[in-house]
Amino acid sequence: MSTVDMWFDPKCPWAWIASRWLLEVEQVREVGVRFHVLSLAALNEDREVEDWYREWLDSAWEPARVAKAVEQNHGPDDLRAFYTAVGNRIHLERRPLDQGLYLDALTEAGLPTDLADAAKDTDLDDAMRAGNATGLGPVGEDLGTPAIHVTDDDGETTAFFGPVVSPTPRGEAAGKLWDGVLLVAGTPGFFELKRARARPQVT
Repeated sequence: MSTVDMWFDPKCPWAWIASRWLLEVEQVREVGVRFHVLSLAALNEDREVEDWYREWLDSAWEPARVAKAVEQNHGPDDLRAFYTAVGNRIHLERRPLDQGLYLDALTEAGLPTDLADAAKDTDLDDAMRAGNATGLGPVGEDLGTPAIHVTDDDGETTAFFGPVVSPTPRGEAAGKLWDGVLLVAGTPGFFELKRARARPQVT
């Protein structure tokens, strides 16, 4: 069985779709998925970005901190449950990013609700920067989420950014995409395959 480690920002819609795809892949391929936090706000804090994106990033600190607190204090299984709970509220229900959202997501995931206080805890930011370095080190610091590392039975790891896909592939379609992504990502010297986004984002 291959181990798949995915780094996500809770607010990133493309990471959310990729995460749902990986959960589908688990059902049709011999893989086990683990999730980790990657903060796009921390990644871009010293970069010049457009005003609309800076506003988007400023609001991304809090959910990433709460997710990081879950990861640090409760481990990958609880982080996985929290990501599903918080992601459904952010990306499907379109709820505002506030304390109520974090409390509801933590409750659904069976986690202590006082973890919601982490939203304002800037002491977590260094841990998020370290997590960014771990997730993006083998991929490229100029990229972001989703970042995926695949480790096979021999301990060999292939790392890449993406895929950016919409809507979420389901069932065997998810497996076929997985097979193709592994094929191109495992090709030495392969860097990019891209086309314009011609359809609206669907989760």
